[in-house]
Amino acid sequence: MRIVAVANQKGGAGKTTTTMNLAAVAAEHSRVLVVDVDPQQSTTWWADTAGDALPFDFAAEVDAAHLARMRDLPYDVIFVDTPGNLTDSAILESVLEVADFVIVPTEAEALCVPPMVRTIQQLIEPAGTPFRVLLSKVDMRTAGQLEGAEELIETIGLPRFTRAIRRYKIHADAPIDGTVVTQYPESRQTAKAIDDYRAVALELMSIWAHEAP
Repeated sequence: MRIVAVANQKGGAGKTTTTMNLAAVAAEHSRVLVVDVDPQQSTTWWADTAGDALPFDFAAEVDAAHLARMRDLPYDVIFVDTPGNLTDSAILESVLEVADFVIVPTEAEALCVPPMVRTIQQLIEPAGTPFRVLLSKVDMRTAGQLEGAEELIETIGLPRFTRAIRRYKIHADAPIDGTVVTQYPESRQTAKAIDDYRAVALELMSIWAHEAP
């Protein structure tokens, strides 16, 4: 069983969307639990809207200090949505103490990179938890945005997922509709939206498959 934290102390980076949609993809082949330790409870609001329609289990208002006990639960993966601010650093630190991996979503804009780097340098790296940066909300209509962000992350020397998450309106509407990526109606656009998350989930599985026994 693995505990995956989704973390970035900058708000609006796409943590909740990343948490819910990667959990949905993972739930196609694994037993998955999503845990919300963020006091803002964006993930909880999304789950409440979805009701019983979510393809994974959900736990709200969990004390981060109790995460370690969840390893005894019958799940293959637990995704944890963490606070997106500096005020609740203690909560994130508690999560990182027990997490096996950290996904660090960030918008593909230069001004979003320094807060993301601060989270990594001040909290994630000191905890010794493996991580990868995930470029999210990439607007493919903006020429060079993805390439520029990829080059910046590589220049800094941070590990990142090969696939980025492109910006689609359906992702923004999903919390209101109470849906996750595997429940999107079929169309050419939604196929691309789903493929992004499937690719990231596959890469995550590949990372774990190559870990030393």
